[in-house]
Amino acid sequence: MTAEVLRGILIPFLGTSMGAGCVFFMKGTIHPTVQRALIGFAAGVMVAASVWSLLIPAIEQTAAGGAAAVLPAVLGFWFGILFLLLLDHVIPHLHMNSQEAEGPQSARGKLKKTTMLVLAVTLHNIPEGMAVGVVYAGWMSGEAHITALGALALSIGIAIQNFPEGAIISMPLGAEGVGKGRSFLYGVLSGVVEPVGAFLTILAAGMVVPMLPYLLSFAAGAMMYVVVEELIPEMSEEPHSNIGTVLFAAGFTLMMALDVVLG
Repeated sequence: MTAEVLRGILIPFLGTSMGAGCVFFMKGTIHPTVQRALIGFAAGVMVAASVWSLLIPAIEQTAAGGAAAVLPAVLGFWFGILFLLLLDHVIPHLHMNSQEAEGPQSARGKLKKTTMLVLAVTLHNIPEGMAVGVVYAGWMSGEAHITALGALALSIGIAIQNFPEGAIISMPLGAEGVGKGRSFLYGVLSGVVEPVGAFLTILAAGMVVPMLPYLLSFAAGAMMYVVVEELIPEMSEEPHSNIGTVLFAAGFTLMMALDVVLG
């Protein structure tokens, strides 16, 4: 594995860690309006990455012509949706817009809430880690439709949207009395699955490359599930739901520009 690939799969994890580090520099919790804005921005980045970095390359890499060219993208996309739907039901976690987070809680209750929230963000990060790994595996194989800059654009875009996720975990925990070091650790741990998943995907490149169109669209479907199931409901909560919408557009255009300019 080259230094360029290693850097690419670690950049998203760095974004999560930097967001978690906000607990050392900012007091209290994140204002609800700011949180909605950050989540809207993250959702926009994920949607644009799903389309430009994953679905379009998946369609371009399909050898078949005509209507059959979209078949791998459609099948992979649906597998990604259903996979995250299964995880959502099998793994207990706290939805980001859940009301369980409110109200007085015992120390045991806080620990349970912390664990569930970390699991929620970790679930978000599974498809993102897979997406980075699949794209870099494709680039290493010499796939013409995937460039080093295009893969880097995806890593940077995911790192940008990971920043608020790290902060959304660490800062509320710090405000509840959990130590800053421990709050930071929880935020960092939520992002560990990304480089691990990307690394394992790259190691399995021999199996990944022949299935590249399916795997790219699988990652896109999984990411879109997270956006629709978790992020959009959170960013649309009243009041000031328009803030999330505007930042969604900002995140979308930024990721689109990154992919087009660097890809």
